[in-house]
Amino acid sequence: MAENELAVEVREGTGKGPARRLRAAGRIPAVCYGRDATPLGISLDPSALDRLLKTSTAGMNTLIELQIEGGGEYHGKPMLVKELQRNPISGRILHADLYAVNLQEAIQVSVPIHLEGTPEGVKTGGILDQTLREIELECMPQAIPEEVRLDVSELMIGQSLHVRDLLLPEGTTLLSDLDLAVVSVGSPAVAEEPEAEAAEGELVAEGEAAPEAGGEADAGAESGTMKGDE
Repeated sequence: MAENELAVEVREGTGKGPARRLRAAGRIPAVCYGRDATPLGISLDPSALDRLLKTSTAGMNTLIELQIEGGGEYHGKPMLVKELQRNPISGRILHADLYAVNLQEAIQVSVPIHLEGTPEGVKTGGILDQTLREIELECMPQAIPEEVRLDVSELMIGQSLHVRDLLLPEGTTLLSDLDLAVVSVGSPAVAEEPEAEAAEGELVAEGEAAPEAGGEADAGAESGTMKGDE
């Protein structure tokens, strides 16, 4: 698992002040924890973690081996990213929770659903709607599937597929509700006749002439103000 190694450092201090100083130095605060293990505050390079997750086919389910300066309980242990906090504007990672896994025990994970094929209903004008993008599975850490595939090519307008229709990889146990809808094909939207616009045009033609731009009709207009993210 050498290609999934991540160098981290033990972190001193908690709270907003130390976290701001870490981020100013190009690092972020993170925490390691596990069953019957003491939580450990660490710092890491967010770009290195992001690059590792994006280049791995397993994505968020990538098993990461921590390399901790000075060693310790979590050094060399396989970890899973349980939660990432990102900046809503830049997408940069702000904080990470890492969970130590036992390679001999099954774990619960979320696995993405990948749709295959073009539904027959879409070919005739229908609209594809995927309402569920991940399912919950239980499996051994080294047997986490990259994705669960679902063939939607036979779907007609008005039909749907559910969790019970998924074909699960061998060695996995489904935890999600069997009756949850995964994908459906709906009817195409029907465009409405612009009756209101036609009626308004008739009123202008039959009544007084419309006021010129900048006249009294514009006096009460207000410009909207867009409020950005804080």
